[in-house]
Amino acid sequence: MPKDHVDPVSALRENTSVPFERARAMPTEVYTEQSFVDAELEHIFRKDWYCVGRADALANSGDYVACELAGQPIVVLRDRDDSLRAMSNVCLHRMSTLLQGRGNAKTIVCPYHAWTYNLDGKLRGAPAMTQNEGFCKDHYALPQVRCEEWLGWVFVCLDPEAAPVADQLSEVAHMIEGYNMANYSEAFYEEHVWDTNWKVLAENFMESYHLPVCHAGTIGGLSRLQDMVCPPGHAAFNYHTILKDETLRIAMAHPNNDRLKGDERRTTYLLALYPSLMITLTPGYFWYLSLHPKGPGQVHIRFGGGMSNDFANDPDAQDNFAALKALLDDVNIEDRGCTEKVFNGLCSDVAKPGHLSHLERPNYDFAQYLVKKIDAEGAA
Repeated sequence: MPKDHVDPVSALRENTSVPFERARAMPTEVYTEQSFVDAELEHIFRKDWYCVGRADALANSGDYVACELAGQPIVVLRDRDDSLRAMSNVCLHRMSTLLQGRGNAKTIVCPYHAWTYNLDGKLRGAPAMTQNEGFCKDHYALPQVRCEEWLGWVFVCLDPEAAPVADQLSEVAHMIEGYNMANYSEAFYEEHVWDTNWKVLAENFMESYHLPVCHAGTIGGLSRLQDMVCPPGHAAFNYHTILKDETLRIAMAHPNNDRLKGDERRTTYLLALYPSLMITLTPGYFWYLSLHPKGPGQVHIRFGGGMSNDFANDPDAQDNFAALKALLDDVNIEDRGCTEKVFNGLCSDVAKPGHLSHLERPNYDFAQYLVKKIDAEGAA
């Protein structure tokens, strides 16, 4: 029997009104309703900072990455003054998008009529425009978008009033200071689209309760449930930690690392920086997911990772990284299977959210963040 229609915001408001000790997973409507996606785009992705990747991937003049944020095409690049800059990725002539993916460009050339822009966004030239008396190339410049770098991460934001990234995440910076997160180099970057809701994938990252089962073929045996710590979340992020087995040497602090002591040297942080940057940070390597919704049933994923520069001069550094990348690819296959099954299941007419484990505390805090951002009554 089909479900009665329920307003997803009202359902989430009721769901998040109970203390964590009695909390359930979020109601199905927040994953399946287009109206909730629309609210997320308006109140979250148009308002908060969105991560496009690592700064070291944009190290040279002209290096760029294109993205779409809440329906707005944006390009982020390293300009000729060695500054990171974000701007509209839409030509000011007939409004074609300009750059795609990641790459390097000396100038920005429109693929439609070859209007050409400098790396600062100012129009450099436009063919066959001399007979239009109103045209003046000096009047054309691509609109700029807020762009900030934080600990090696590059963020963009459409809201001019949003607090700076460093202010929002100052507690994170203090907490992981010994890892020196800016001192990690990205070695791979990929983009994917999976058939699940972006929040299903975010929540999958936020809890390691699923590791022994979903990842039985890969990392499940390397992390014990009793070693997982899930503290209460913060306004702009949540996190949990895992003590990694020392047999995974590249997850341990390098012998030359004198910043981390005791169990810190084998502690992995799983950081969920709202709304959608998920970072696994070990003393030896990192990997990340930056998520953006594509309707209720699909998520666009920026997936990247690499090693701490502490390991850069080790003779087996490349072999270690190759082994890590192969492992992460296998983990992704497992995660994709699990999260797509979850979305298929929650679309069922009889699906109902169950109670949360103490190991799913970050999921509860994520739901609290969502309702505060989206619920107009709660914000009033």
